[in-house]
Amino acid sequence: MAAPHRPGLRISSGLTIPEAELSWRFSRSSGPGGQGVNTADSRVELLWDAAGSTVLTPHQRERILDRLGGRLVNGVLTIAASEHRAQLRNRDAARERLASLVAEALRPPSPTRRPTKPSRGSTERRLKAKQRRTDVKRLRKPPRDG
Repeated sequence: MAAPHRPGLRISSGLTIPEAELSWRFSRSSGPGGQGVNTADSRVELLWDAAGSTVLTPHQRERILDRLGGRLVNGVLTIAASEHRAQLRNRDAARERLASLVAEALRPPSPTRRPTKPSRGSTERRLKAKQRRTDVKRLRKPPRDG
């Protein structure tokens, strides 16, 4: 049975990485398996050249290279999957991981926090509580003759 044809890896509604930009490497897996674990190439590596991708806008490319810079080697993002015994399941796991990683990197940054002043009531409550602690500690000390 042939693998189902996939047009590409869908990241979001506006971005799909074409299958031609994805390359695969297979090797022996150290993952789960019994006696025959070393006979099958079940570890997969999914490689995607983010720096040379044709589907990214310059803004998206800049954001990906900036946010995933530590994971890129010469602009290429590598995802390894070996948690399943079946190569096909590892391939699917690698595709899902790449999609979520790229989607997360492309997400716009959250708005910056606007500094606020503590409310007058909260400041008064804080100072009252400090004064109570001071009074309690003062009452614990032996009286001093001045």
